[in-house]
Amino acid sequence: MAESVYKVVELVGTSTESWEKAAKAAVERAGESLRDLRVAEVVEQDIVMEGGKVSAYRTKLKLSFKYEGKD
Repeated sequence: MAESVYKVVELVGTSTESWEKAAKAAVERAGESLRDLRVAEVVEQDIVMEGGKVSAYRTKLKLSFKYEGKD
């Protein structure tokens, strides 16, 4: 088996509905420009509040993908 190298990036997805949808938005958007996505790890979750009410959910992810080139 050949060796492989994976790169890890941090992304923040947002949603007005849930942390899960925020994570999904980040992964799906990354998938538009990155190939061979492997693992997404939830690092942090928070909410944005406006006027004392929740206006958005944010999920920070570490996302790994197969590294094929230079930085």
